Amino acid sequence: MAKQGTRKRAAANSPITIDGVTIQPGSRHSLDVEVGRLYTHAPTTMPVEVVCGRQAGPVLFVCAAIHGDELNGVEIIRRLLRIKALKRLKGTLIAVPIVNLHGFIDKNRYLPDRRDLNRSFPGSETGSLASRIAHLFMTEIVSQATHGIDLHTGAIHRGNLPQIRANLDDEDTLELARAFGTPVILNAAIRPGTLRGAATGKVPVLVYEAGEALRLDEISIRGGVNGIVRVMRKLEMLPPTRRKTSLPDPVIARSSSWVRAPQSGIFRSFTQYGQRVVRGETILGAVSDPFGEHEEEIRAPFSGIVIGQLHLPLVNEGDAVYHIARFHRSDVAAGRIEDYHEWLEAPDHPFTDPSNPDA
Repeated sequence: MAKQGTRKRAAANSPITIDGVTIQPGSRHSLDVEVGRLYTHAPTTMPVEVVCGRQAGPVLFVCAAIHGDELNGVEIIRRLLRIKALKRLKGTLIAVPIVNLHGFIDKNRYLPDRRDLNRSFPGSETGSLASRIAHLFMTEIVSQATHGIDLHTGAIHRGNLPQIRANLDDEDTLELARAFGTPVILNAAIRPGTLRGAATGKVPVLVYEAGEALRLDEISIRGGVNGIVRVMRKLEMLPPTRRKTSLPDPVIARSSSWVRAPQSGIFRSFTQYGQRVVRGETILGAVSDPFGEHEEEIRAPFSGIVIGQLHLPLVNEGDAVYHIARFHRSDVAAGRIEDYHEWLEAPDHPFTDPSNPDA
């Protein structure tokens, strides 16, 4: 008979098999999952690293570069995999830094046939290349997971404020979204063909949006690593931190809309993302012809916070230039964004690049 007060032994984790390779509890393994072949008959692969903890727990997948030119997530996963606390992991972490290898090599959002992989889920084993990759990812990765985090950036020439997009009508997903710690959360509608849409009802998935395509943004990267670790602690996959942080609770946007260029010309921006704007009062920017003879101001059509914007100074009439989110209290949202950035910019932040000699 066990003595009174003796701790109950934690349940042992189960092995996990991906692409025919079984990873045992207490081990870590890198895989190259074949997703097809080039014209030359050389194989193309999806890199996957699995960390299988000794003790039972959730199975979390974290993926990046579904759009091949979105690079922040690749660096986020690189730093995540170097965290020492993973030695004490409960459950299993499946990290997929590059889902769309073709796009990543070509520095392109799409696959070679111009299909968007994030409009091709759940996919088909006999469909297009995009459909086959989506099917493989759902079969080998998502089907074995209990939770997921999908890392994205804005499109080319468009930057995003660090934000979580999720189905906040689901209570479990809302809790994870709050745990991630970004100052802004969007209750985003599910688009058909997306990974999040295909996983809905099976696995709760958070989408982290931050930065822009083809760029590494340090603040966005630190925020991503921090958020994933916070979610893993919420799921009790990692031990609690001894380092106290005072991140304010995130605020939830009621809705968001794009403001568009009123004419074609040279676009000059007077605001930046994270800034609070007031309907009719804040001049967001201006568009003029090359001679400056005709210029139109862009005023905020409603009050809120700028969560995304165009960085390219050449626009056509109707181009999306500012993404503004609406809040019940935009002043509160602006304050929390400022606090978040100050914390991430600290030189001793725990998720700086460990390889940087100046960190």
